[in-house]
Amino acid sequence: MSKKITIAIDGHSSTGKSTAAKQLAVKLKYVYVDTGAMYRAVSLYALRENLIVSGNLDSKKLVASLSKIKISFAYNKETDSADVYLNGENIEKQIRTLEVSSIVSKVAEISEVRAKLVEQQQAMGEEKGIVMDGRDIGSVVFPDAELKVFMTAAPEVRAQRRYKELVERGDDVSLDDVLKNVVERDRIDSSREDSPLVQLPEAKLLDTSKMTREEQFDLLVTWAEEAIEKA
Repeated sequence: MSKKITIAIDGHSSTGKSTAAKQLAVKLKYVYVDTGAMYRAVSLYALRENLIVSGNLDSKKLVASLSKIKISFAYNKETDSADVYLNGENIEKQIRTLEVSSIVSKVAEISEVRAKLVEQQQAMGEEKGIVMDGRDIGSVVFPDAELKVFMTAAPEVRAQRRYKELVERGDDVSLDDVLKNVVERDRIDSSREDSPLVQLPEAKLLDTSKMTREEQFDLLVTWAEEAIEKA
């Protein structure tokens, strides 16, 4: 049996990281962890607790509430993937809204939030054989990962993909608002002081602007097989 490795996939929002990571995990029979969903769960908690007023997040109250936030994943037979749970409630659909997307980068800026979730993420990957995607997986969570990938795409392309996804779900959104959200999230993710989104020199660049999902997946499998062979 091949030696198991750790695969870290970082990149901008709406690049297809989660979809690609899920597919790769299934192909390799690895565990998949959606770290973005964890930050979205904390964001949903903040919204429900009215910790965001006029777009401003009360970070002190959120930090004080971290001990009350329990995040877990459970397999969903219908979707053949893991759904995220907040304090025992399946919130997979609730965290995918534009409202949550508009604040998740602000929540992820908070050092105490990142520390709590990074600790959980590292524990999940202790045995290797894991595919994890997010913003700081290769730089902070698993700096020794055998394979690091950085995914990106033009903002307009990502906005169109996200808009299509939201409309198909029945959400009432405009393409312009989605594009503004994508650009703002890029700015916050890349400029925050704690664990900013960066493309590491050793990370393989995967620009999905003009690639189909099949092409993306095939390239990831090739990279993974090469990394496993070298491990």
